[in-house]
Amino acid sequence: MDTFRSVELAFEHVTSPGRATQRLLFLHGMLGRGANLRTIARRFVDQRPAWDAWLVDLRGHGASPKGSPEPSLAAAADDVLALCSRSIPVGAIVGHSFGGKVALQAAQRALLHPSNQAFERAVALAQPVHVMTIDSNPGMRRPEEVAGRDSALSVIRMLRTLPRQFPSRAAFVDAVQAHGLSRMLAQWLAQSTEQSTDGGVRFALNLDELQALLASYFAEDLWPLIEQPPSSLRVHLIIGARSSSYSTEDRERAQALAANSAQVTCDVLPTDHWVHAEDPEGLLQRLWIHIPS
Repeated sequence: MDTFRSVELAFEHVTSPGRATQRLLFLHGMLGRGANLRTIARRFVDQRPAWDAWLVDLRGHGASPKGSPEPSLAAAADDVLALCSRSIPVGAIVGHSFGGKVALQAAQRALLHPSNQAFERAVALAQPVHVMTIDSNPGMRRPEEVAGRDSALSVIRMLRTLPRQFPSRAAFVDAVQAHGLSRMLAQWLAQSTEQSTDGGVRFALNLDELQALLASYFAEDLWPLIEQPPSSLRVHLIIGARSSSYSTEDRERAQALAANSAQVTCDVLPTDHWVHAEDPEGLLQRLWIHIPS
């Protein structure tokens, strides 16, 4: 198994109203941050007092280190495994988009490679481990297949064309909108700006790092893990009915696997890609159904 130098990830702790004995990790999508899933996490643990949650900033995002060495899906997964080694037992990992595939990769590296010491303690005490992916295609895809205007790849390419600095966050939002993106998306991206030394603002994420992470995300095929999951793994696939993340063939493949495996579930919700924002009730219901109390 490849080894990478993990980076220390930042996270926000969502505490339980009770005494938590298991932990759920939430992993955001490309260009996001852990706080994107705060509302879902808060409501989940309020109904599951034996659980608490960590909202994780993946490498290159949020308050976690930027410009990390050898950025890849596997390296991002190893960061998560290293974080797990500091935790009470991690019984579930939930990831949106890029974060969903990081979660699957982490499970694969932990459960199929027991010599991975970083996760040994957490997995040994929390089986089965549940992984829920939120509109995250587990397969290999060509980047050009998903290069719509608001896809992560297109957004990164757009960000490369912008000036290095802006006089204000509002000016950054205006510049992003001028490239045809929605104001909502522009404001969301503006969360990743920071003050520069001269009083202006700049986009704080390393675009080379993000593009490398995204290339690795597209290149990795994790369908085999779902087709033959280890006995200690439960996989829950959430698909947005209006999203283009899954082709028709991939959606049928996911549903067929769920129909024939006691370890895999597949739920299609009436949303686009941003499932947690468009149908939080539906997503929470699936979390409460599939992840035990």
